[in-house]
Parts: sequence; structure tokens; C-alpha cells
Amino acid sequence: MITVAYGVYLFKRALLMAVVVWVASSAVFLLPRLTGLNALEQRIRGAEQPGARVTETQRQAAALYRERFGFSRPMWTQYRDHLWRLAKVDLGYSMAYYPLTVNEILRESLPWTLGLLTVTTVFAFAGGSLAGGLLGWAASNRWAGVCAAPLMAISAIPYYLLALVLIFVFAFRLGWFPLSGAYSFGTLPETSWRFAGDVLSHAALPALSIVLVSTGFWAVSMRGMVVTLLAEDFMTMADAKGLRRLRVFTRYALRNALLPQTTGLALSLGTVFTGVVLVEIVFRYPGIGGVLYSAVRRGDYFVVTGVTYVTILAIAVATLLMDLAYPLLDPRVRHGT
Repeated sequence: MITVAYGVYLFKRALLMAVVVWVASSAVFLLPRLTGLNALEQRIRGAEQPGARVTETQRQAAALYRERFGFSRPMWTQYRDHLWRLAKVDLGYSMAYYPLTVNEILRESLPWTLGLLTVTTVFAFAGGSLAGGLLGWAASNRWAGVCAAPLMAISAIPYYLLALVLIFVFAFRLGWFPLSGAYSFGTLPETSWRFAGDVLSHAALPALSIVLVSTGFWAVSMRGMVVTLLAEDFMTMADAKGLRRLRVFTRYALRNALLPQTTGLALSLGTVFTGVVLVEIVFRYPGIGGVLYSAVRRGDYFVVTGVTYVTILAIAVATLLMDLAYPLLDPRVRHGT
């Protein structure tokens, strides 16, 4: 009976995820087109400046481009083709970098973002949750109050502002780390320890800016939940039974506080990804942040749609996996009952 109920719950969550992805993808399709801006029109307007001469060949090329990208067709037809391409994971051609496809552009930039996002999220969530749990557990200790204030302060700093401070201090003034990029200029990617060290040195400051802010946020959140749990009856019962302090902390306080903490992680994935994108722009990191920024400036519909679609899908899948992991974190959670 539990297996059937859990299967029904899984189906409902997957269906809800599909609806969310569809609505978000539809919004991504419509909103850029409401601005009336695209890379093709920008180029045409640039060629038609006063004093500029537009040849018949250019007009014919513009008409061919409109037909090739589907802008001469009705909006409903464009929307239908848009959904069909997404279903086939065919994100089309880039308008600004034709004949490159969006899939090719994402294939080059997505691994950099995924590597940075995965490492920073794991370190920040694990370290922040453990630090916040310890601070909440030792709330009466004077060191807890001393450490809580800096964590609260740093959690309120935007990612990109802290990134600018780190660049100024550690890259510009001290010269300990590179200013920007993913590896040294003129270096060819290769499988070697030297190249790996070069990549790590370039990724240190972007990762540090994200980890510091996120760690402060998760520590403050976890500390508040642990302090709240200290007044619960089951915590008093555990102390009365004479259980070891470490067991009470890990099995009773930390484990019960992880459920709302995991929920917060699922809800904040969009914010974390946005912060990573902004940090990539500041450091000129070759991830999808720079690709998205360039595509928005150029009005490249298909690149914007592709990047946003991949982002939406990744966040939806991650949220679904976290929701399904709840029974593993707390066996008391049951679905369908």
C-alpha cells in the first residue's frame, strides 16, 4: 500500500514539474518577443542609419533570415514549433552567431557553470548547515554570539558585490589570484595537472564569493531551527534518558532540522543559480552566465530561450529529487496517507 501511494505521489510530482516547465517555457517564448527586439532587426536598423546605403542583396538576405528563423510566420505557428523543438531538445540556431547552434554553445559553456554551481552548493550547504547547527546547539556559549554576527552580515551581501571586493583585494591589490577567465590567456585546454591547477586558481575567487555568502545564509537558517528545536518535548526526553550529547545533537536536533533546510535549498536553487550567473559575468567566467548576458544584449531569442529552458529544467528536476529524498531523511514522512 505504501509503494502504491508513493508511486501516485511520484506521478503527481512529475506531472506538476512538467506543468511548471511548460508554463515557464511559454513565458520565456512570449516575453522577449513582446519587446520587439532581436539580433536580426538590430543589424538591419544598423545598416539603415542615415547616410548608410542598403543594397538589394542585403534586403534579400534579411528576408531569407526572417524566413529561416520563422519570424515571417504567425505567432501561433512559432509557438507550436518552439514547443516541438524543446520536446526534441533541439534549441535551434543562434541568431547572433549563426550558423552555430544553441546546443553547441551550451555544450561548451554548461560544464563550467555546472562544475562551479555543484561544488559551491555542496560546500556551502554542508558547511553552513553544520556550522549553524553547532552555533544553535551552543547558543549559550559566548563564541556562538561572536560567530553569529559575522555570518548574518555576510549572508546579506549580494554575490556580485562580494565578488568585486574579492577581485579588488586578492586579485588587484595582492595579486594572489587571476582577475578573470577560466584559465590563462593563450593556454590550450589539456589533461594535465598544470592545466588543472590553472583552472582551480581561476575558479577560486568565483567559488569563494558564492560559498561565503551561501554558507552564511545556511548557517543563520540552521541556527534558528536548532534553537527552536531545543525547546521541544522530544529533546527534553532525550536529555532525561541520559543519551550522549553527540547522539542527541546528530540524531534528534540535526536530523529534524534538515527537513526544512532541504526545503529551503530546493526553493533557493533559482536564487543560487542567479548568483552564479552574476558572478560569472563579473569574473568573465566562460559559463552560461556570460552566454546569457551576451544573448540578452543582442536580442538572441533562441540562445535566451535555450539557456532559460535548461535552467528551468535543471531546477525543476533538482527540486523533484529533493522532494523525493524526504523519506530518506526522515522515515516518519509518508505520502498518500
